[in-house]
Amino acid sequence: MAIELSPLPLPPTADPSKFADFGREVKGVNPGELTPEEFEEVRDALYKHDALLFRDVTLTPEQQYALTKAFDPQSESYGHGNNKTEGTKKSILHPDLKTIPRVPQVQLIGNGMVYNHEGLAEAKLKHPSHTTFHKTRVSEEDEAKGVTRFYRWHIDAALYDLSPPKVTTLYGLKVPEGPKQVVRYDDGTGDELPVPLGTTAFVSGKTMFDMLPSELKSLAVRTKVKYAPHPYVWMAPARAMPTGLGIEAEGLELPLAELPAWEESRRKTFPMVWKNPVTGNLHFQVHPCGAAELLVDPLPAGSKKEDALYPEGAHITDLGEVRDILYRMQRPAIAPKLVYPHDWHEKDLVLFHNRGVLHTVVGAFKPDQVRAFHQCNLAASDDPTGPTEEDVKKWA
Repeated sequence: MAIELSPLPLPPTADPSKFADFGREVKGVNPGELTPEEFEEVRDALYKHDALLFRDVTLTPEQQYALTKAFDPQSESYGHGNNKTEGTKKSILHPDLKTIPRVPQVQLIGNGMVYNHEGLAEAKLKHPSHTTFHKTRVSEEDEAKGVTRFYRWHIDAALYDLSPPKVTTLYGLKVPEGPKQVVRYDDGTGDELPVPLGTTAFVSGKTMFDMLPSELKSLAVRTKVKYAPHPYVWMAPARAMPTGLGIEAEGLELPLAELPAWEESRRKTFPMVWKNPVTGNLHFQVHPCGAAELLVDPLPAGSKKEDALYPEGAHITDLGEVRDILYRMQRPAIAPKLVYPHDWHEKDLVLFHNRGVLHTVVGAFKPDQVRAFHQCNLAASDDPTGPTEEDVKKWA
């Protein structure tokens, strides 16, 4: 039976014209037992559509690791390293991940108590909550009515020492049922988004770039982003914005001298825009919470300087300015009509192009609501590729 691709079911809030190429459900193949020819079709489809859904899949941790690794055969360790959180309990990732003992590249994530699971006698899972990470929070009264927020828009990546994974695989084992929740942006726009309980929300980095006005497209193709060392430890004392799209600039980050040992040579600096290896499209791919500096190249010779931002280039180190620029560039693309909130079913497998989308955990569970997922992504064997010289000339 040949591989079949069909569009993902979009919520009524989505603008279908913005999802013409985004997301496909895959039928006709078993993702745990793909032939080499089938894998090439799946790989091609992933880079073209950025997210693939397989329904009613039975998948062992070993199969999930093998499938993830097939996208980058030279990769080996979990995306944050097999100790997951840079060897410190200070990392904001520490409570969220439990390792499958025999396959340390696969993590158990979710909510509630899970017993006798893949070699774990018991695991207490904690669904990340905006109430512990955002500067402000939804009132307890509103939360009881189902009002919630995006937790943290991000790319799966250590952002220090290791290269960002190419693909993340998420496999839903236990999905609790419950009423829909409403994401409130709480940023003065009045934006709200109804979402399924415990959804994973995605936005397209291609759309994020495509919708920028010309002066910001020019800035995007000329800019590199330098990330803080051990960014998940660095950001832990700080608090996020109500949209989950970056950190409030209050000077609360851990001083660099108080971080675990780090080396300047291991800090990561990536292009602001990453080039899709199959389509050639440009995707705006920045993890706003970990960004520390922006390095802007001057305009190419012969470019028009009217209305251009930083035409002579710049090295922006003021954290408030860095965050203001990124927010201005990224916020339009998380508008409700541009968000795909996946409605999870048990035995759903979702593959997403981690170098082409941003995603976030959403919502909140009660302590007795058990949610169990297997997640796998692998630190890549190379860094992302940025715009070509031709891309820069075209957009700058």
